[in-house]
Amino acid sequence: MRGPAAGAVLPITSDMEMAAVRQAVRESAIRIGMSLVEQTKLITAASELARNTLVHGGGGRVEIVEVERHGRRGVRLTFADEGPGIADVARALSDGYSSAGGLGMGLGGTRRLVDDFTIDTEPGRGTTVTAVLWSVRPAGPG
Repeated sequence: MRGPAAGAVLPITSDMEMAAVRQAVRESAIRIGMSLVEQTKLITAASELARNTLVHGGGGRVEIVEVERHGRRGVRLTFADEGPGIADVARALSDGYSSAGGLGMGLGGTRRLVDDFTIDTEPGRGTTVTAVLWSVRPAGPG
């Protein structure tokens, strides 16, 4: 049985849905031919962002899109919530910062795992985080 199609929007409102997000990200990474290391980086980033969406944003959604640019394939993940937003993005991205008493490696570490990383947030308006990982393998036919 196949999982969600590429370009799917998946809810993130429970731990079970976070597991479904990881599986869908894995399937997209495999479909575009990412190496095992690339798959692991992307799934790790997705797992952290999904957890942040659930814990800090009160739940939300992710859009998973397979993309191509300059002959390379990648996977773009867009996580969105309508939570409280991030008051200080620079601080949230710094190593050692944690608003939940964790290790504080979340957003900063996630940013280092992917090639493109953007945060759109405003206190009281929610947060959208977009992360893209490009495969080192050139895009093939199909």
